[in-house]
Amino acid sequence: MAECSEFSVSRRGMIVGGAATAMAVSAPATAVDAQSRKTTMPPDPAAMPVTMKVNGQSRTLSIDPRTTLLDTLREHLHLTGTKKGCDHGQCGACTVLVNGERINSCLSLALQHEGDSITTIEGLGTPEKLHPMQAAFVRHDGYQCGYCTPGQICSAVAVLDEIKRGVPSHVQADLTARPQASGMEMRERMSGNICRCGAYSNIADAMADVAGAKA
Repeated sequence: MAECSEFSVSRRGMIVGGAATAMAVSAPATAVDAQSRKTTMPPDPAAMPVTMKVNGQSRTLSIDPRTTLLDTLREHLHLTGTKKGCDHGQCGACTVLVNGERINSCLSLALQHEGDSITTIEGLGTPEKLHPMQAAFVRHDGYQCGYCTPGQICSAVAVLDEIKRGVPSHVQADLTARPQASGMEMRERMSGNICRCGAYSNIADAMADVAGAKA
């Protein structure tokens, strides 16, 4: 019995000791595992100044250098007419005019436009005095749901200017000839602006109206 009692005590002690050892060994691993799950965010880069002319007004901002022109217009200048669609440069909803030429503002950093002249849909016309292209979109019901419309109108204005300046397109048979504001020509140049409502024919009519040509 004495031997059995001694053995039981030794066995109990061994179990307790083993459990304590297991806890001691596992504790550092658990701490390391918890530490590895922590997400450490890198510090924000220092804000940088940029000055640009937006719709005729000089604007100076201090922004994160990673900020796109689109987010600068919408979030910093509160010009929400310019829409964020795909945010990948595929739908054209964010089209604005930079020094008279159209770009997808979601693909361009604001800091790239130091000293540039930016025109958004708000800068083309007002409710009291619409731009001719805006008025034509209204007449021909080229806007429908309206989400893509600001980019469509900015792009349409730039397209007619490109044709006027003689900028060639992919559908021109003779690249040395001056392009004409034909339906095919305008449709090709507007192909980067997507309208999910399917108002393409009305948009083409509006553009033809302004250009004085048949779509």
